[in-house]
Amino acid sequence: MDVRQIAKEIVGREGGYVNDPDDPGGATKYGVTIGTMRRLGLDLDGDGQVTTRDVKALTQAQAVEIFVRDYFEALRINELPPVLQASVFDMYVNAGGNAVRILQRLLNDMGQAVSVDGGIGPQTLEACEAAAALAPDHLADAYGIARRNYYFRIADETPKLRKFARTKAGKKGGWIKRAEEFISPRYHLSPREFDRPVATWA
Repeated sequence: MDVRQIAKEIVGREGGYVNDPDDPGGATKYGVTIGTMRRLGLDLDGDGQVTTRDVKALTQAQAVEIFVRDYFEALRINELPPVLQASVFDMYVNAGGNAVRILQRLLNDMGQAVSVDGGIGPQTLEACEAAAALAPDHLADAYGIARRNYYFRIADETPKLRKFARTKAGKKGGWIKRAEEFISPRYHLSPREFDRPVATWA
């Protein structure tokens, strides 16, 4: 898929306007947070302020443009090995710089010496190319699994966020299903495997 198609899928995955008090991103539409809109100065109604009204006014086409220009290109995700681009792109929309920190920790685990700073620079790009050459058939799955583990970890640490990782019915929540969209089916958690890391949650 080209980058615009990936961005359109992210927009579809994120859905419309939400303002969940438990979501640290605050008011969000199509994955674009009010914080991002303020940083970019997107005063869509022209009243001199960026408020929830501007978030509600955001269109899907505008969200796609923001993701392509201000995430994929500006953050240098487009320079990562192709096997990583879609997953890191999707994760950056969802978790900001943590998407890159997850990748950098994974690269260190794979024997590449990389600073865990949340930015994609020459060191990270070089390490990614080396890791992709060493494990071309496994790097995307390894990153997807690291994403999934990150979601479990922050849900462990912050009870109010558990609803994003597990549904009220006890099944995989949106975060886990989202990570597994970028993981080969053979590495998806079975219901029993999913129950293990969430067993201690109230």
